[in-house]
Amino acid sequence: MGFREHARRVKRILGIVLAVLLIGGVAAAVVAGRESQDTSTATKTVRGVIGSEKAEFFADPEVVKALAARGFTVKSETSGSWAMEELPLKGYDFAFPSSKAPADELVRKYKVQGGPLRPFYSPLVVVAHRGAARVLADNGLATLDGPSRGTLRMKPYLAAAGDGRTWQQLKGAAAHAELSGTVFITSTDPESSSSGALYLAAASYVADGGRVATDKAAVTRTAPLLKKLISVQGAQQTSSDAPFRDFISGVGNPLVLVYESQVASLLLQKQDVGDLVVLYPDTTVNSDHTLVPLTANGRALGELLSTDATLRALAVRHGFRPQGDAAGFTAATAGGAAYLNQTLSGVRQAPVPTTEVLHDMALRARS
Repeated sequence: MGFREHARRVKRILGIVLAVLLIGGVAAAVVAGRESQDTSTATKTVRGVIGSEKAEFFADPEVVKALAARGFTVKSETSGSWAMEELPLKGYDFAFPSSKAPADELVRKYKVQGGPLRPFYSPLVVVAHRGAARVLADNGLATLDGPSRGTLRMKPYLAAAGDGRTWQQLKGAAAHAELSGTVFITSTDPESSSSGALYLAAASYVADGGRVATDKAAVTRTAPLLKKLISVQGAQQTSSDAPFRDFISGVGNPLVLVYESQVASLLLQKQDVGDLVVLYPDTTVNSDHTLVPLTANGRALGELLSTDATLRALAVRHGFRPQGDAAGFTAATAGGAAYLNQTLSGVRQAPVPTTEVLHDMALRARS
């Protein structure tokens, strides 16, 4: 073998060696990059118990993605808001009931420092089928602003409920075969569910001449009416999700108490809501979805839900009203304005009694 040929061979071998080293270096860099990327996007897993009306929000792939981008993986379980107080929450990072009263109980029980957080809220509304809404309006129990939205007049409605009035006693009901039996609103169990308890709070406030119940004497004054509102329903659910799904599918009672967010979410998803009419009680209660942080990670999640623009926009997409962003909700739900009272005009907010009084109210209504 000549010198030149030998040199060429050595050069070729060196080239192969360098190529192997280069490939190895690139592979090492890729692995290092992946390790660096994995570290930068690692998330903190936080566990919480939530009201069922927020289950779809936390399961939304875009919400999951937005939370992961900010360092969080949320694992949640559902429960009635009042039932959360009885759950063993050791090992959980947060509880997220649907209103302030059960949240306050959890704050006291777990000695939470710094208080809870309220990222978004939703007023309670009554959904009705169009025939039922029309009959209520023709008998002075409601007013209609159009075919899909109106106002439930609480004082006349509670008077009718107190008298045990039936659909057959209302003019125009005979034209609707599905309207029979006692006129009542389906609500959730007030001893375990926030919406059921808040329904009693609003009814008590109206029935007692615009006074918030503050003691046992006040509860006693309205207890017979509240008992009628509950006893006529028979078995009650612990969550508003099932009664609302029944309503949308065309079964169950023609009047159901739900969160506005449940309706708004369907409208924003462009789902068919049939002949649904949304009746805003002229005196209602806003449900402040209140996150109780049980750990530092739970508080960090609550602050993120309250301040992050992307997550607030996603909350609106699920029908919730972010605190302090009425304009954002109005703009996002413009397509559902025929159903939604976006500015809540003509709707009065009833003060909510203390937790102790609410518990007593629910117990008396269910006894």
